[in-house]
Amino acid sequence: MLRLTVNKVKPIIFERCTSRLWSIKHRNAASKQFVAVEVPDSAEVVIIGGGSAGCHTLYQLTKRGVKAMLLDRAKVSSGTTWHTAGCIWRLRPNDIDTFLLNGTREVLMTLEAETGLDPGWLMNGGIFIAYNEERMNEYRRLSTIGQSFGVESHILDPAETQKLFPLINPEAIIGGLYSPGDGVVDPAMLCAALTKGATNAGGKVIENCPVTDILKKKNDFGTEEVAGVVTPHGTIKTNCIVNCGGVWSREIAAMAGLTLPLVPMKHAYIVSESMPEIRGLPNVRDHDGSIYFRIQGESICMGGYEYNPILLDKVPADFEFSLYELDWSVFSFSMQAAVKLMPKYETLGVKTTVCGPESFTPDHKPLLGEDPRLRGMFQNCGYNSSGMMLGGGCGIQIAQWIVNGRPDLHMFSYDIRRYEPEQTRHSDWITSRSQESYARNYYIVFPNDERLAGRNFQLSPFHEELVAAGCIFQERQGKERPGWFSSEGAAPVPKYDWYGAYGHSPNKDHRYEMQLKKDHTFDFTKNHAAIGEECLACREEVAVFDMSSLGKFYLSGADAQKAADWLFTADTNRPFGRTVYTCALNSRGGVEADVTVTAIETGTGGQIDPIFKGRGFYINTAGGSSYHTWAHIKSVLNEKNFNVDFNDVSENVGVLSIQGPNSRALLQPLLDVDLSDEAFPYTTTKLVKLAGHLCRSVRISFVGEMGWELHIPRDLCLPVYKEIWKQGKKHGLRHAGYRALDSLSSEKGYHLWHFDLQICDNPLEAGLSFSCRKNGEYLGKAALDVVRQKGLSKRLLYFQLRDKIPVWGFEAILRDDKVVGYLRRGEYAYGLGCSIGQGYVKHSEGHRITSDYLQSGEYQIEVMGKRYETTIHLKSPFDPKGKRLLGIYDEPLPSRQ
Repeated sequence: MLRLTVNKVKPIIFERCTSRLWSIKHRNAASKQFVAVEVPDSAEVVIIGGGSAGCHTLYQLTKRGVKAMLLDRAKVSSGTTWHTAGCIWRLRPNDIDTFLLNGTREVLMTLEAETGLDPGWLMNGGIFIAYNEERMNEYRRLSTIGQSFGVESHILDPAETQKLFPLINPEAIIGGLYSPGDGVVDPAMLCAALTKGATNAGGKVIENCPVTDILKKKNDFGTEEVAGVVTPHGTIKTNCIVNCGGVWSREIAAMAGLTLPLVPMKHAYIVSESMPEIRGLPNVRDHDGSIYFRIQGESICMGGYEYNPILLDKVPADFEFSLYELDWSVFSFSMQAAVKLMPKYETLGVKTTVCGPESFTPDHKPLLGEDPRLRGMFQNCGYNSSGMMLGGGCGIQIAQWIVNGRPDLHMFSYDIRRYEPEQTRHSDWITSRSQESYARNYYIVFPNDERLAGRNFQLSPFHEELVAAGCIFQERQGKERPGWFSSEGAAPVPKYDWYGAYGHSPNKDHRYEMQLKKDHTFDFTKNHAAIGEECLACREEVAVFDMSSLGKFYLSGADAQKAADWLFTADTNRPFGRTVYTCALNSRGGVEADVTVTAIETGTGGQIDPIFKGRGFYINTAGGSSYHTWAHIKSVLNEKNFNVDFNDVSENVGVLSIQGPNSRALLQPLLDVDLSDEAFPYTTTKLVKLAGHLCRSVRISFVGEMGWELHIPRDLCLPVYKEIWKQGKKHGLRHAGYRALDSLSSEKGYHLWHFDLQICDNPLEAGLSFSCRKNGEYLGKAALDVVRQKGLSKRLLYFQLRDKIPVWGFEAILRDDKVVGYLRRGEYAYGLGCSIGQGYVKHSEGHRITSDYLQSGEYQIEVMGKRYETTIHLKSPFDPKGKRLLGIYDEPLPSRQ
């Protein structure tokens, strides 16, 4: 039996001690009395909240010369920061997380030398534990990712794992992953060092100063922006606020009329009685048991992520330095896993329980960046109990965001703009998705897994027809879209069952979950052949893609052309009906979006032929980042005060993309226009009638085949769909999903924003110089001119693997045995018959990139710790002359030869 010697208490107040233990301090009524605090009249930046996020933000802003001020309602670190476990891990299954975690560690390594205060950083290393081979494959993948970013790690067998941590039962595990550079940090000591560094640089910290209101105003262009904050001690004028309020961030945002997708939950760990032999041992993460062990002197702190965390409606405003009583019925889930891994843990006494509130988000990522709903309002919250790990790296990025207008890294996965406004207002969606993300935090991260909570939030007009056709759906930015199609029949996404917690009955229909499990591997999945059939049907006959999730915007008005000239890199001053591919950049030349833009004439007032004055443009963008694109364009239009209308019709228009050699033969009998090359050339857009229904037809392709997109008013989508299928049966028409679309586009060499095209890339590096006009001015052109003059620091290449081995992205690229980059994107190219990856290569010695350098070396891709030979290409080797786009099919597919 576990011997429990626990202090079971109601919410109490603790005072931090430098030993990382706590002593009870009873609440002093006198400390709650109003004390006058002097506040200045104005500040360049006001940071609300003095936890890890707030202190890092203040520190980084003052290092950049910003006169910033931090306000805390009580004392620095008195919210969720003071009771955090303080673990610092760095190996994550993606690049941005790893960059940010490394950034935090670099801050910790230099703080004491700069400030004279020890931040409490202890580099005792970290071990990840595996119970099964699939988990070990994930760790092999993490180790390869670590090599790409300079994070030392070692794959361990059970005996080696036990040697590093003698209390682990080697018979219970099959191995582990060791990262010697990981460690722990003391939250109070860290905040003290950060604030000292900030105040030394001119920053201000004002405690016992709650913010009671946020002031707003409208600028000359009618855009709402921040004007100041109100406190009991006076009003502070500012045009920039950073919300670092932790579990109180929703209440802070609400003062400005904003909603945030954030849920407070109870999160706990326990501190064991002393055990001298564990001093100096590494920390341990048991992902399969969903627990961690952190070494604290001679004690072990153990916590985890349960399937049934206690959700909180809100946290009292005066909860500083407070804790909840631990609910052992919930925490027993973690205790069982701990004893399995470390049998001796069953005999240890419990010195202290720590159960405090933490803030969690629907995708377990923080909320960062300027809120597009209120200019000057920056979010820096929702850290999902990872504030110690991510706070330093995110502090660097939020400071760059404020000072330079955009961050250095591609922060889309953290950007508040990854959520559409409707998502931030829907409490049921937020709560269920956040609970599932909490419960799944330690699950294996497979490349093509899907979540179960928050589904069916936004449905395509073709949804029910696709379900009947065996569609296995994906979800992106709240939108359901086809992933791939199963021959086993319908598998609808079930209603979320909360893993049977909170009185919910577990689902009995597991068809969808069973289909998802086919993807739970780092090898070729059980869906590999089915997705290949969709790809080859598109290459050899014809396929239909539901692309209704695309973002669809109209730009019109007196300044529409002037606005388009400034927004887009390509020449959009084309005749009506001409579609161009273009990038939209930021001031540093980074790609904020890639879109298609079509000049259109005013219509009769429908969703696909609106009435407007002046010149108009129809803009399409990827559905998974459509709100990001919308927000970027809207911000630029407001900043330049263009006299235009900018409207989003995404939900009112469905899209079917008909692609493949038989696409013209299928569509010609249905449409009232000539589809010949002469009458309807590539990149042409026309209003057409399909079986009497008005649609907008665009001859364009994201897969490299002859084909047309049909943009259809929502209420006409089903009649059009049924007519296409009647005709399609004669031509071998087949459904295809986004898994096939991703494969086909990568094979052809097309870009996918957020993967091989990011805000830290410029079009010249990405091989998109053809989309950047040299005449005229546009946003980011000055930065591109500098790049043209100095040369490229990196270049996107295509890597064709010679062995039949899957690649998913983030695998290391080696040139002459030196790491020179990593794959941003990896797919199997069914037309080529091989795996193909896209990634940027830098010079191994930091020089500018030249063609001679790129083509003179020997390249390998490291996958799961093994290196594979690869052939490089500056352009995709598939159909390099683009003949298939023009309907010229005079060569067989390479995979058929």
